[in-house]
Amino acid sequence: MPAEPFWWYRPGGAVSALLEPAALIYGLISSRRMARAAEYTSTLPVICVGNFTAGGAGKTPASAMIVRRLIEMGLRPAILTRGYGGRERGPHWVRAATGDVSGDTAETVGDEPLLHAAIAPTIVARDRVTGARCIEAADRFDVIIMDDGLQNPALGKSLSIAVVDGRRGVGNGRVIPAGPLRAPLSRQIGQVDAVLFNGAPDAGVKALFERQLGESRILYGKLVPKPGPTLAPGEKVVAFAGIGHPERFFDTVRNLGCQIAEAVAFPDHHAFSSEDARRLVSLAARHGAPLVTTEKDHVRMVGNSALEGLAAGVVPIGVEMQLEEVSAASLIELVRAAVARRSCQ
Repeated sequence: MPAEPFWWYRPGGAVSALLEPAALIYGLISSRRMARAAEYTSTLPVICVGNFTAGGAGKTPASAMIVRRLIEMGLRPAILTRGYGGRERGPHWVRAATGDVSGDTAETVGDEPLLHAAIAPTIVARDRVTGARCIEAADRFDVIIMDDGLQNPALGKSLSIAVVDGRRGVGNGRVIPAGPLRAPLSRQIGQVDAVLFNGAPDAGVKALFERQLGESRILYGKLVPKPGPTLAPGEKVVAFAGIGHPERFFDTVRNLGCQIAEAVAFPDHHAFSSEDARRLVSLAARHGAPLVTTEKDHVRMVGNSALEGLAAGVVPIGVEMQLEEVSAASLIELVRAAVARRSCQ
């Protein structure tokens, strides 16, 4: 996926204005698509976790957090994902590597499904209806978590949560290609039951969503590092990331007390090459510093013989979504209501 234009997150701009006619057409098409009735309603409740914009907002860790909450509630969730970046069209149950048994790779199923499969059973399906039917047929799950698909009307949703980057909000408020929105915001807000801010939002953006959804439907969280490899305070590192918003990861590294000797940003879902590996290893040697990256970037290297050396030498830093106490209680209430509604139908 190409790097997002920097001007998506700046007000106005000549390029954005020139692209506005194309954005109007894109917005009209996406709005009509979203207005279609669901093709299929699952026998299980479907909780969709998506975002309004292209690029990273923290959707993957938010999905993982909700899955863990469901498990704590005694439910048995299955994760349904498109498998962006992988060649597998599905339906395909992701095989996580265990011990000496190798599993799927990012090349086959994409990076996010590999992260999800470490938490709960995960199925990749480009056709979400077919994926939902496979989950139902397994006859061992209580709820489906659909990672992404907020704008896809094919599968009916019991609860839709949009994750919004608190710092970046909805950018310049324009639709692709003039801005980051996947569809006009007015159309998208009408499709969600709640918004989860990843990080403290701008007062204006917060007020916008509160007016549309009400204060009780606004959740607040932040990404925090997972327990894992310890980096010494003040340690110098070379950090790299190929996610939607690499700067967020670089901030995480700094918040751990590390000094970033060099930061290297790649496009979202970047497929690392042997040349990338040589460049990164060379940078680490030049600075006399270890390489650090995200969990999502690290899983894209595993199973690739050309990247074995890089994968073995890099320190992956994982993050998880942490909700404020009031928001955690609100989320559980929303989930329970969605599950109860579906059970009564």
